[in-house]
Amino acid sequence: MIRLISTLLGLLVIVTVAGGAGALYVLYKFGQDLPDYRQLANYEPPVMTRVHAGDGRLLAEFAKQKRVFVPIEAYPRPVINAFLSAEDKTFYQHPGIDIPGVMAAAMRNIKNIGSSRRPVGASTITQQVAKNFLLTNEVSIERKIKEAILAFRMERAFTKDRILELYMNEIYLGLGSYGVAAAALNYFNKSMNELTVAEAAYLAALPKAPNNYHPIRKLQAAQERRDWVVNRMLEDGHINEAQAKQAWTEPLRVTRRVDADFVEADYFAEEVRRELFEQYGEDQLYNGGLSVRTTLDPRLQRMAETALRDGLEAFDRRARAWRGPLGRVEGGLPYERANEWRAILAAFERPKGLDHHRLAVVRAVDGKAAQLGLEDGSAGVLPMAMMEWARRRIDEDTWAPRPKVPADVVQPGDIIAVSPEAKDAKGIDLPDGTYALRQLPEVQGGLVALDPHTGRVLAMVGGYSFKINQFNRVTQAWRQPGSAIKPFVYLAGLDGGMTPSTRILDAPFVVDQGPGLPKWRPGNYTKKFYGPSTMRLGIEKSRNLMTVRLAQTVGMDKVAGYAEAFGIVDHMPRALSMALGAGETTLLRLTTAYAMLVNGGKRIQPSLIDRIQDRKGRTVFRHDDRRCPSCRAAAWTGAEAVPAVPDTRPAVADPASAYQVVSMLEGVIKRGTGVRIGRAIKKPLAGKTGTTNESRDTWFVGFAPDLAVGVFVGYDTPETLGRRETGSSVAAPIFADFMKRALDGKPTTPFRIPPGIRLVRVDARTGLPALAGQIEDVIWESFKPGTVPREDAKVISAGQDVGIGGDTTSQPFGGTGGLY
Repeated sequence: MIRLISTLLGLLVIVTVAGGAGALYVLYKFGQDLPDYRQLANYEPPVMTRVHAGDGRLLAEFAKQKRVFVPIEAYPRPVINAFLSAEDKTFYQHPGIDIPGVMAAAMRNIKNIGSSRRPVGASTITQQVAKNFLLTNEVSIERKIKEAILAFRMERAFTKDRILELYMNEIYLGLGSYGVAAAALNYFNKSMNELTVAEAAYLAALPKAPNNYHPIRKLQAAQERRDWVVNRMLEDGHINEAQAKQAWTEPLRVTRRVDADFVEADYFAEEVRRELFEQYGEDQLYNGGLSVRTTLDPRLQRMAETALRDGLEAFDRRARAWRGPLGRVEGGLPYERANEWRAILAAFERPKGLDHHRLAVVRAVDGKAAQLGLEDGSAGVLPMAMMEWARRRIDEDTWAPRPKVPADVVQPGDIIAVSPEAKDAKGIDLPDGTYALRQLPEVQGGLVALDPHTGRVLAMVGGYSFKINQFNRVTQAWRQPGSAIKPFVYLAGLDGGMTPSTRILDAPFVVDQGPGLPKWRPGNYTKKFYGPSTMRLGIEKSRNLMTVRLAQTVGMDKVAGYAEAFGIVDHMPRALSMALGAGETTLLRLTTAYAMLVNGGKRIQPSLIDRIQDRKGRTVFRHDDRRCPSCRAAAWTGAEAVPAVPDTRPAVADPASAYQVVSMLEGVIKRGTGVRIGRAIKKPLAGKTGTTNESRDTWFVGFAPDLAVGVFVGYDTPETLGRRETGSSVAAPIFADFMKRALDGKPTTPFRIPPGIRLVRVDARTGLPALAGQIEDVIWESFKPGTVPREDAKVISAGQDVGIGGDTTSQPFGGTGGLY
């Protein structure tokens, strides 16, 4: 008996020593070259960059993994309990691995030997963190051993809360959701604090295999797995029986993130993305968790999108041909039942960009209207008056007669775009269910609005639809500005001692370009000559000959210097044609230059971003970097005076000269090429049209005292908009539509007059002081001290016949540029 006991003890010692040696060998063999787990101490998971509009609403998210990082202290306890019950109920007790769980899993795997079942594990949350962060997804005993070793080491190095924090923010839970906070938003449109027990249990059911428990495609499996987690939570004492029963009976419904939470401004958001990429690089943009507050005003952005879209469509209807239906139903048969036409339209591939109109199928046509079937199953009427514009084009110069009956435009079976109409062209109410024919325009354009005092971009629309084309016509399209550049030619003259009443000869202007080259003869849009005229009249009526003469007089060096100082171009060729807008610029650059006129000649830089914070809330960029020690917003009660912030903007022009240009541009609205705007909006506005050769590019750039706006319209591949189309007929109506909406309800603010400007009543035709009692053709003109004109004022007549021996830096090349 003693010998037997001794033998058993000996065997036990041998087994123990052998087991210990084996364990040491395993630790030695697999513990070599393991990843350094200590890197997790400072690990920061990839977090999405979130971009917000000026009012704080979400504008865009940029991420490779859509994750919202939340510190463990901020996790609601019910959410934590749900994941612990589902994944690792003894997390706060075990040393990194769950020994009983490992043994149970081993027994199950032994039973499954020879079957096709995948081996099961008993991974703790710590082991999952080790695998997700430091190892691969390889299914092998070697990986499980390494996982266990790392789990032991991590438990000694980190607190349980740190390990749980890494896990809860790292796991993938489906629907592009990394981390529990992102999943709560994507599945239920809720923050974690708002989740019900059932919702928290469902999220906790996902870590093993999100696709296996998809809430729509595999609803039954998803509900069963959720109910299993609820049962575990009940067994673990995290919820009571009543809560469990309520969770079991609660339907599993997914609520995707509400679009109303977002501000839609695709061109603006993409421009912000490009700027962040250039400034911080790809990794910080997509993984750095930046919080970006932009300058965007959602109210103005909506108005800008509507104004540009309506303007491009209006031009397309007026000047371009009807290009036919979007598609046809085979057989072209009329359909009487709503489910038939609804099925047809549901199967039809909707054209990109057709987001603001409805699809319809033509059911029948008579002599007065077309009967429509709409996407939602409703019926509608398309009267002839709402498609009279739809002429067809035979060739480039020949139009078909205007349609007289609906059958000239549409046929039964046509699939078309329509929009609901409440009133006709005369403002008379139309019956419900009346629609107008629409089509996607071929022409493109851009609109930008900014604060002229700070450069903050308040609205930006870079084209008809971002879905059609992501090219931004505000920032990326380099086009000739035409006559829109003229204010800066006149500014050079005003700074050189001229006045708005200075007279310039409007007569033929000829430049000999040298042997073998034709003479350069710029002309006015009207092909007429008007003799001596005031500078004001020259800019109000956009006279080319006066502008070229003025540029010849002051010198293209000076004109180019102003264009460069205002940021219109970086390097302007010293050629006279540049004074007529033959160079190229962008809409944002030109609008910013106009903003510097109305702000008194102060330099500003256009900015889309107000502030950037890193993932920890530290401000890493601020557009307004002026120091203001007394600006303490939290402590300010409103009783004391607002702190004065220093104006650090450098001057780019004399404020008096800048105001004189503003005053002349106000005349463009009142009496000149922008008079349509003045008739539509009874508030102080100023601006200038621009049109290039053959009407390829049309512009209107202008401002109110506190809002600068630029509009460009043209084809991406330059071609004529039409023989009679100009900035005043194409771009100006869009400007007017936007300004009317933007200034509605705002107080009327006059343009600010700087010190030193004297207003004098003058004869609008001669620019001379008005006679006593004169009423007709009298305006208020702005003069600097001592510059009020006399009867014998000189007329500028330079360039009557300029030879090649003159100032070669002012020779023309590149065409005439602006026409009107």
